[in-house]
Amino acid sequence: MQLDHLAICAADLDTGVAWAEARLGVALGATGRHARFGTHNRLLGLGEGLYLEVIAPDPDAPVEGPRWFGLESPPLHPRLGNWICRVPDLDAALVDFPECGAAVDLARDALRWRISVPTDGSLPLDGALPTLLQWQVAKPPGDSLPDSAVRFLGLEVTHPQAGALADRVEVPGVTYRTGAVPGLSARFDTPRGEITL
Repeated sequence: MQLDHLAICAADLDTGVAWAEARLGVALGATGRHARFGTHNRLLGLGEGLYLEVIAPDPDAPVEGPRWFGLESPPLHPRLGNWICRVPDLDAALVDFPECGAAVDLARDALRWRISVPTDGSLPLDGALPTLLQWQVAKPPGDSLPDSAVRFLGLEVTHPQAGALADRVEVPGVTYRTGAVPGLSARFDTPRGEITL
């Protein structure tokens, strides 16, 4: 299991992008859409196979069933909302992490991937477990996006059961911290210095 990307969740894409750009000091890339879940996003390459996305409900997209990434009820203000890890075999990974949901096959333009999504669209354990992803292309976005001046430094996952979760999940660059309220905190090196989302 390797960290693939981080997601800033927002109620409105333009608002989420402005929030991220103001903090990171760089511009995000072009918009993409996820017709299956009625969302759209903007991406930023972080180098070393990683990227950041801002994702929000697409008001122009019809959707059947709940949106993923907990966006059926988006946050009032943009925030780091999800972390997504790539695995070589999604079906095998879901045997060990059934809380992550069921495998869904998706495609957009030349991209093909399989991803875990709980049936209600929620985040696994309120985001304490990652969304699991299996790319089906030779060059996923983390390897093909233009590089930026932003670098990922580390992700801290807060949860009341942090100790038990840390025993189950070993991902380079990710640590767990015990806390009453689940949450995510990521550090980045940016043109404005080190910042935390």
